[in-house]
Amino acid sequence: MASTVTFSSVSAQAGLIQKPRNQGVASYAGLKASSSVSFGTESPFLGRNASLRATVAPRIVPKAKSGSQISPQASYKVAVLGAAGGIGQPLGLLIKMSPLVSELHLYDIANVKGVAADLSHCNTPAQVLDFTGPSELANCLKGVDVVVIPAGVPRKPGMTRDDLFNINASIVKSLVEAVAENCPEAFIHIISNPVNSTVPIAAEVLKQKGVYNPKKLFGVTTLDVVRANTFVAQKKNLKLIDVDVPVVGGHAGITILPLLSKTRPSVTFTQEETEELTKRIQNAGTEVVEAKAGAGSATLSMAYAAARFVESSLRALAGDPDVYECTFIQSEVTDLPFFASRVKLGKNGVESVVSADLEGVTEYEAKALEALKAELKGSIEKGIAFANKQQEAAASV
Repeated sequence: MASTVTFSSVSAQAGLIQKPRNQGVASYAGLKASSSVSFGTESPFLGRNASLRATVAPRIVPKAKSGSQISPQASYKVAVLGAAGGIGQPLGLLIKMSPLVSELHLYDIANVKGVAADLSHCNTPAQVLDFTGPSELANCLKGVDVVVIPAGVPRKPGMTRDDLFNINASIVKSLVEAVAENCPEAFIHIISNPVNSTVPIAAEVLKQKGVYNPKKLFGVTTLDVVRANTFVAQKKNLKLIDVDVPVVGGHAGITILPLLSKTRPSVTFTQEETEELTKRIQNAGTEVVEAKAGAGSATLSMAYAAARFVESSLRALAGDPDVYECTFIQSEVTDLPFFASRVKLGKNGVESVVSADLEGVTEYEAKALEALKAELKGSIEKGIAFANKQQEAAASV
């Protein structure tokens, strides 16, 4: 199990206690990939300590000679499974923009060749390769460092994430089986909902294949953090780039718990504001589904959040010692087997869990934490039961 770290140490390391930073990154905005660039303005893409910052104009500077600086190179292979879908397409574009990616593998059961052709015209370093159908899945996954799985059906009005279970559970199971057989050492990012169940399914499949590493299996809950940061900044008129709200628990309804008392910079909320913000963050996905009126779910913001988590994973693989994200993982922080927490990422996956986030919470947050456990426990058990039932069925054939 990953170790725990104190909030004070995380604050210093993660930049919550601000310190000067001059980390060069390779440009992906049409400049040569070998160039280093710095930015005079903070980009909103990933936050203050991000490496992916080309939403602002770059200024070319000489390469740093200091051994303490990281000079990202385009050297990692990323696979997106479900690349022709509503999340997969914008996610592919954002990953293509990363200076850390050398190959982008796009997989889907249909329509992926056109997506790959389109993305291949972007003048960024990553080479785009397409793979169609189960017969090409193994080749898609060989040698991959990070696998991102947004495959599945999206939510429609009136549907909950749990309504997607019967369809998406089988999809995730089959894809993770292929990952286990072809790139068992890769970081695995699960986006397919319901994440509270699909991550436990993935864990069981990996166990059955004998390759489970809990430090490398992640449920992507970054969108909850992105939304919390956005809504808090709007409510309190703060500079968005400075706001950091840890979100713990799960990734559906009341299992999503923003710890507003842990917001950085420190800010106070009335009881009414706390309840309003918490409910909006928990129901933000439904807000988008209803606004799209049957035309889809939160595809663009989800792609943005997933790209942030991919970039964080790549930075960690590249040796950046200062990478923290919230994610749904196997956990001992509570009595639940899986729980979303803020973690420190490293070359081997989860290095430590910021258990201090759950210390000194408000009475409202403490009650909400207890209230979410029963629902989250049920979702986790549903996923585990599905995976075990599928294994038993396969064994009886």
